[in-house]
Amino acid sequence: MKIKVVVHPNSKKKRMDKDLLGILHVYVSEPPLKGRANMAVIESLTKYFKTKRRNVILLSGSKSKNKAFEILGSY
Repeated sequence: MKIKVVVHPNSKKKRMDKDLLGILHVYVSEPPLKGRANMAVIESLTKYFKTKRRNVILLSGSKSKNKAFEILGSY
């Protein structure tokens, strides 16, 4: 399953929201330095979809706040 994600780094409160267009907004407390925010988003997605880390693949947007992920396995 492919999903679109908008990342909000440096947030005070970690949370996930889905808007009316079906885009997932992920708020993480880590800064966007050296891939720390990307790793935090991947960890959040693994918990949200109840899957393993290796099943969450970043397809595009590694340096952007708009990202595309592929979730493999059960969800």
